[in-house]
Amino acid sequence: MKSLILSILLLLTIHSLNAQQFKLSGAVKIEGVNMKATVYLVEQKKLISTDSLGRFAFSNLKAGIYNVKISQLEYKSVSKRIDLLADTTLAQIILDPLDERLNEVVITGTQKEVNRLESPVPVEIYTAKFFRKNPTPSIFEALQNVNGVRPQLNCNICNTGDIHINGLEGPYTMVLIDGMPIVSSLSTVYGLSGIPNALVERIEVVKGPASSLYGSEAVGGLINIITKKVQNSSLFTADLMTTGYGENNTDVGFKLNLNKKISVLTGLNYFKYGNPVDHNHDGFTDVTLQDRISMFQKWNIARKENRVFSLAGRYLYEDRWGGDINWNKTHRGGDVKYGESIYTKRFELIGNYQLPVHEKLFLSFSLTSHDQDSRYGTTSYIAQQKIAFSQLTWDKKLGNNDLLFGAAFRYTYYDDNTPATASADLINPLNIPERTFLPGLFIQDEIKLTATHSILAGARYDYNSVHGHIFTPRLAYKWALNENNIIRFNAGTGFRVVNIFTEDHAALTGAREIVIQNELKPERTYNVNLNYLKKVHLNNGSFLGLDFSGFYTYFNNRIIGDFDSNPNQIIYDNLNGYAVSKGLTANIDLAFSSGVKITTGLTYQDVGFVENGIKQQQILTEKFSGTWAVSYKLNKLHLGIDYTGNVYSPMRLPLLGAMDPRRPFSPVWSIQNIQFVYDGFKRIELYGGVKNLLNFTPNKGTPFIIAGANDPFDKNVQFDAAGQVRATPSNPYGLSFDPNYVYAPNQGIRAFFGVRLTIN
Repeated sequence: MKSLILSILLLLTIHSLNAQQFKLSGAVKIEGVNMKATVYLVEQKKLISTDSLGRFAFSNLKAGIYNVKISQLEYKSVSKRIDLLADTTLAQIILDPLDERLNEVVITGTQKEVNRLESPVPVEIYTAKFFRKNPTPSIFEALQNVNGVRPQLNCNICNTGDIHINGLEGPYTMVLIDGMPIVSSLSTVYGLSGIPNALVERIEVVKGPASSLYGSEAVGGLINIITKKVQNSSLFTADLMTTGYGENNTDVGFKLNLNKKISVLTGLNYFKYGNPVDHNHDGFTDVTLQDRISMFQKWNIARKENRVFSLAGRYLYEDRWGGDINWNKTHRGGDVKYGESIYTKRFELIGNYQLPVHEKLFLSFSLTSHDQDSRYGTTSYIAQQKIAFSQLTWDKKLGNNDLLFGAAFRYTYYDDNTPATASADLINPLNIPERTFLPGLFIQDEIKLTATHSILAGARYDYNSVHGHIFTPRLAYKWALNENNIIRFNAGTGFRVVNIFTEDHAALTGAREIVIQNELKPERTYNVNLNYLKKVHLNNGSFLGLDFSGFYTYFNNRIIGDFDSNPNQIIYDNLNGYAVSKGLTANIDLAFSSGVKITTGLTYQDVGFVENGIKQQQILTEKFSGTWAVSYKLNKLHLGIDYTGNVYSPMRLPLLGAMDPRRPFSPVWSIQNIQFVYDGFKRIELYGGVKNLLNFTPNKGTPFIIAGANDPFDKNVQFDAAGQVRATPSNPYGLSFDPNYVYAPNQGIRAFFGVRLTIN
């Protein structure tokens, strides 16, 4: 009888508990601030959003054990398990920001998709969100806030430029779109303009030689522009920006699903600047006028077993000019008004196709065509470059060996109207376009020695139809002390095949005579790089990321342009000695629980060359540089604030002789910007601010920046018997016309305003 009564009481208790209704509640905090997140009750399949104070509650729940998942875009998801008999309230839940520059998948270092922390090659990642902190009309300008990377303007008049990585000039940097080399030689100057920023997913940067995997040009480093996957893109995006200088930039992107298998992503970019200004009163435009339109389209074709097939193309047309403030197109190529006018037409096609076989075989290719019609005063430079590139890779895992085999072929056609493509016959000169074949084979093996130690070994063999056999090995070692401390060591070689006329703007302006002393040999480099990565998660919810590197690159056959021996010449030759680029870099990421985010970078570099026992600092190369981005979000006001900037130490500048009154070294200079972003609307984001807060321009503190601006055709310049410029009453410093004394943008303080529209 007693047992029966106990059983009945137990059944009644269980029934009472089952009948009882429970409430599960809690609050979510993100970066120290209560804000909205998504909360999912797994067993009930219920999905709710927190309120404006981060609070949430599930009602009418039965007793039992439940799993709760809290998530928010760009933050780490948190899962909690709770027994409603023991507790009905979750402790305050804190979502940590994704370490977006540490945990993302990277491709560039090894040509394989790997987590950045797993990659034996250090790869820096910069997302589209990072570049929006300082909006710019081109990727070339956007890179000014990347540590150790500096956009260098090479001409005060036409504002063409290149990208310096760790002090090495643009021809040493390979630029890729989605892993395919599309910008090289002639294209380096213009290829980074016109890529719609709205379609850029992220940019990966590898510093140091990567020729064993990518071949020629990958000597100083790589910049890989990763565009958005079609299937992950928004239906429509638009970004319109204008500045106080009268610059207008429009980015439009839209996605179209043609059917279940084919989807297309299209991007349009239009940039217009047609407002001549001469704030330094030298009679020349301070900023080059530009009219640029670019169209980018990417196709994704769904295939069986999720095999890859993507195809993308881009077309760019640009009309840019700078010079005499009263110049117009009727003066093009004449000697009445000096102007530098450049018409550019460029086409690119890139693709990646996974072969329909069991093994992971990928065929990728790129085709580029670049036509340029330029006038530098009376000097014309008309050139055409076509590059065809294809590569077959086999990704294979065997035990602890993660192998990559590859075969590549590159064909380059180049023709221009300069002596670069003319025959040696001076009496009956013939035009002989360059046709260069560059087949290559490479192998890479990443070996997992233990759970914490791995080695990557690689080698590449190329045969250049002009220079012959080229062999480039490399070795990488990674030691993961734990998930928060990683050491990487990389060593390798690089090579670069050179054609002066395709890459050095100073050689094209007509301001100086080009002298090539001897037949130029390919440059060879030897590089070592040591990297230490550390992550620190603080108890108060703050995050600290540290990334330190030391680098050393030794050059044989370095090609140096001698600007100093003769003010009317640029003398090119392989260096009779050696060149060295060495230094230290540090990247620091801070995310405070208060919501403040700080990204900063510091670089020290010593770039110079030794000839006949005498060391000289490389021209236009700073010793120290720093970058920063400070962000804070006022959530209640839906207002974000971004303060970005950079600072550079003095660099040696190209003077025209001992009497040149301009300073031989630049001052310490800095470009700083502030931006305010309002996102209180559902699909629209407003942004605006001020660029170049300090109003720095390179003409300050120097009598002039363009030599001979009052006589750009050298009509009144007199020369002595040795060909040197003679000082005269009308030319007291003995200078000829030269626009190459440039190290910073000649654009002062200006406001900007923009609006973004996104339809997902």
